[in-house]
Amino acid sequence: QIDYTGTEPSCPCNKCLNVSWDSPCTCTINFTLEHSFESNVFMYYGLSNFYQNHRRYVKSRDDSQLNGDNSSLLNPSKECEPYRTNEDKPIAPCGAIANSMFNDTLELFRIDNDTRTPIPLIKKGIAWWTDKNVKFRNPTGDGNNLTALFQGTTKPVNWPKPVYMLDTEPDNNGFINEDFIVWMRTAALPTFRKLYRLIERKNNFQPTLQAGKYSLDIAYNYPVHSFDGRKRMILSTISWMGGKNPFLGIAYITVGSICFFLGVVLLFIHHKYGNRNTSADIPN
Repeated sequence: QIDYTGTEPSCPCNKCLNVSWDSPCTCTINFTLEHSFESNVFMYYGLSNFYQNHRRYVKSRDDSQLNGDNSSLLNPSKECEPYRTNEDKPIAPCGAIANSMFNDTLELFRIDNDTRTPIPLIKKGIAWWTDKNVKFRNPTGDGNNLTALFQGTTKPVNWPKPVYMLDTEPDNNGFINEDFIVWMRTAALPTFRKLYRLIERKNNFQPTLQAGKYSLDIAYNYPVHSFDGRKRMILSTISWMGGKNPFLGIAYITVGSICFFLGVVLLFIHHKYGNRNTSADIPN
């Protein structure tokens, strides 16, 4: 994990700490991988103290609009307020979830003899298949020109560009942009991570990421300092047992310990007070 929030004065991203949505900043953090990553690598971005589980925040979206319904595109749900319209134009996509979409840009480089070699990052295949192909669709109409299909709408307030300019590839643009889809699946806890990019293994003879020096270039656009949040980049891989996720293990140990403690308490109560006379006869 690389924390690049920049709250520490020694952090290269400290100069970007008070960045706003419309004033991007760039910084670079160097780090070292002690061990090689042999299989496919997953790059995540992580946020802390960000409550995506707030009731009004979770409801602030229009699923019909996101599914490509043309009438909802121009007349979004009232659940999106106050991010339903802007300057008398409907917002696409509307709502607080879309308006707060994570927009930092992360690039990874390997440093070898002072030479920086970019690591190819794959931006497709990071969203759930059902989200990409069922829940999210672009509006329909004559032709595939997204600029024309989204005509009459405006971008979310905090976005630098409209939804039809999220990517240059038509199958990853508009409402079916995978970065957007990943963000729209809200997290249950205030500290979470979301898949950002994939790093695929090229062959079976070399690790995906060799041990050594690397640098992370960050286009620091997403402000978190105002609500005491933190941002981090996470590199993870999988083994034959899957990915590392300690939450279930901690939950099972906690619940098991509570059950064991209650079992001991109930056993003590049973032995101490369980031999009472239960006869219905009233003694003389």
